[in-house]
Amino acid sequence: MAILGNIIKSALEFSEKALPEASPVEEQKEVLLKLLKKASATAFGKYYGFSNILKSNNPEGDYSKSVPFHDYDAIYDRWWKQQIKGIGDITWPGKPDYYALSSGTTGSKPKKIPVTNDMLNSIRKVGVMQLLSVSNFDLPANFFEKEIMMLGSSTDLNFSGDHYEGEISGISASNIPSWFRGVYRPGVEIASTDDWNERISKIVEDAPSWDIGAISGIPSWNELMIKSIVKHYKLENIHEIWPDLSVFVSGGVAFGPYKKSFDKLLGKPITVIDTYLASEGFLAYQSRPNKDRAMRLAVNAGIYFEFIPFDDKYFDDTGMALPESPVVNLSGVKEGVDYALVISTVSGAWRYLIGDTIKFTDVEKAEIVITGRTKHFLNVVGSQLSVMKMNDAIKHIEEKFKMAIPEYTVSAVRESDGEYYHHWILGSENAKDPTEVGVELDKYLSEVNKNYNVARGKALRGIKLKIVSPSVFYDWNETVKKKGGQVKMPRVMKEEDFIEYQEFIQQKV
Repeated sequence: MAILGNIIKSALEFSEKALPEASPVEEQKEVLLKLLKKASATAFGKYYGFSNILKSNNPEGDYSKSVPFHDYDAIYDRWWKQQIKGIGDITWPGKPDYYALSSGTTGSKPKKIPVTNDMLNSIRKVGVMQLLSVSNFDLPANFFEKEIMMLGSSTDLNFSGDHYEGEISGISASNIPSWFRGVYRPGVEIASTDDWNERISKIVEDAPSWDIGAISGIPSWNELMIKSIVKHYKLENIHEIWPDLSVFVSGGVAFGPYKKSFDKLLGKPITVIDTYLASEGFLAYQSRPNKDRAMRLAVNAGIYFEFIPFDDKYFDDTGMALPESPVVNLSGVKEGVDYALVISTVSGAWRYLIGDTIKFTDVEKAEIVITGRTKHFLNVVGSQLSVMKMNDAIKHIEEKFKMAIPEYTVSAVRESDGEYYHHWILGSENAKDPTEVGVELDKYLSEVNKNYNVARGKALRGIKLKIVSPSVFYDWNETVKKKGGQVKMPRVMKEEDFIEYQEFIQQKV
């Protein structure tokens, strides 16, 4: 009998219910005031008059009027570059001990996002809040006695002068609290292995000795890990070796496209819980079961949120918000509207466009779903396709043709005849007629998206579709970036990148 598990589960249920239900709007006001106060003596705070904003009768309104929007290039070139050179008190008191390397979904030079000790405390706080909320899910008592596999990037961080650099999952794992290390897998030694294939080999070797109850990380790389274990030990499914695996905590991308292929590796259903951990902070977590797997914004953990209605007229071609774009805070949002997310954080990111778009499913509970990227809305010819709508279309194709499609990417390509076509590449092991799949995909998008339907009658001539093995996507990532960690395949590619990817595919198939 899981006596310890029952005690822990009961304690979590009591703690979660005992926590006071504070207003997310009021908590956000308090977060902003704390941010402004702590950073008022920094170079950034002095330049933008944080002390005067704190004296205002409307600090939220004056803050949005006084400080411009920043994308990464803007804040890095003007401010963060000085910090990396070793100068303190630039955008946050002191100097960051860590920088998170983030290439996002492009193969460009990695971004360097500051990660302060205050941000590490913020990430831990949100992690604890998520742990408390686990009691809202119907999990067996013995789950709370099991080990947790966190498959992220390497914890072997690079030392660069006066700070360490690495991906956020590696930084977080290298700073896990001592009380957690007893249940953390694959453990410090294996987690510090930089080479992805070598790390997976070590995990496969030790897998039988672990009693895993939960797995956490990006779906694609976890799926490859599970496949490696199943193949090596000639299993039918992963539950033959980890019988009490009950939870997958998904982060980085929407889990939906991976569900069918993931399920094939399981012997029984598991609970999927979504999280929103970015290089810039732990922004949201799923706190309760719901049909959308909507996540609660971390409104009381050192991150202040603002929202720009996601409309073409408010953004330039690079996905950056125009200076005059309207913005609202949590008190002014509406359900069902796409917003570009703007954050200010305890790492010294100020009115920073993280590049993601979200919409609220429950304003009162501050719950959101991620709808895409500001640069990944396919709108070259007015089709206005969000990643969320593309995911829905892929789900329809999976059900219609009884196939699993864990990976896909799409691009609007102008061909030699001057006409635009949407080129889709699907990653699937199921052999299907690509022409037939393309016709059904086009039909579905025309029926559910009026803007797409209008575009199809004008500049968008149609869909061209190719189906390749998902391994081609992973090999491409290894070529332009690396395997594992925070690496994600872009759902929407720029035309020039897509043509390069097509050439890569020709060499592989």
